[in-house]
Amino acid sequence: MSRPTAAKIKLSSLSHNVTFVKSLAPTAKLMAVIKADAYGHGALAVGRTLEKIVDAFAVASLDEAMELRDSEISIPILILEGVFAPEDLKTCSLNAITTVIHNFTQIDWLEQTQFENVLNCWLKVDTGMSRLGIGTESISSSLERLKNVPHVTDDIVLFTHLACADDLNNKFTIDQLELFDSCTKHLTLARSAANSAGILGWPLSHFDWIRPGYMLYGNSPFQEGSENYSKLEPVMTLVSEIIAIRDVSEGGCVGYGCSWTAKRDSKIATVCVGYGDGYPRQAPNGTPVVINGHRAPLAGRVSMDMITVDVTDIPAGIGDEVILWGDGLSLNEIANRSSTIGYELTARLPKRVPRIICDK
Repeated sequence: MSRPTAAKIKLSSLSHNVTFVKSLAPTAKLMAVIKADAYGHGALAVGRTLEKIVDAFAVASLDEAMELRDSEISIPILILEGVFAPEDLKTCSLNAITTVIHNFTQIDWLEQTQFENVLNCWLKVDTGMSRLGIGTESISSSLERLKNVPHVTDDIVLFTHLACADDLNNKFTIDQLELFDSCTKHLTLARSAANSAGILGWPLSHFDWIRPGYMLYGNSPFQEGSENYSKLEPVMTLVSEIIAIRDVSEGGCVGYGCSWTAKRDSKIATVCVGYGDGYPRQAPNGTPVVINGHRAPLAGRVSMDMITVDVTDIPAGIGDEVILWGDGLSLNEIANRSSTIGYELTARLPKRVPRIICDK
């Protein structure tokens, strides 16, 4: 029998979250971001579930896009970082993959490449994040160059990325949106700015295309008290099992470095999950898990394959399921306690943790 650690993937929750996203921006087209193996959830399973209910997919790179194409997923796919070499443009053209253009070198490559088919492009505009994108002063000249490439289609989409949208009190998002709007509103092209935080908290960012990622998987980019958090359903629930229970007398220590000491006679359960399974090594004592509907605190340092939790006050036995995050235990809570973000926890979930589809 294999290890009991697994990521349960509930695809009906994925569909529910898409419906909710659409209700927030009903006039915009929806591009589902499924980069990094759909944030660790499994790009093919997510892609096959969503391809009939979204308008397009976004991935990080050409190899991620080709994985979808090779699996006969046919809806539009955008590669968010663009191509890394000029020969990749031909692959995009042959496979109907849309590429982002975010610098002048990529435009040079377009001008120097001979295409067999047409190519769709999105032009990224840097409105202050200072990561990728052309400057606002170069929009007109870049568009002119793109329109002069014979095989680039005319339906170019202008887009930008929001740096601080997950902070509703940060005026920088308004500055970005005002700059983007002022530089593009005179152009008859579709526009896009909203990531998950923009969709949830900044209606002025919705424009013609929205690009939800994190929220599709049932997680809020804001703190749990935000208005719409309860309307999202977690798609992934990371689970394992108790594999041992022992009595630890008052004063006894648990785990590497004896970082937890029993303040009373205690029962300690060993759970078959650790940082080798993507559980955060930096999770401190007291970080909760859920066993039989009860929260139990981490007791001792996270090791590669195991954690230990204090089950003194709850019913627990060998073989009982343990929820590490997901249904009944917020991913954001675990991330916050571990000084990281939920995006990282799911995206870094290793291959040794099987993804188990719980519904269709």
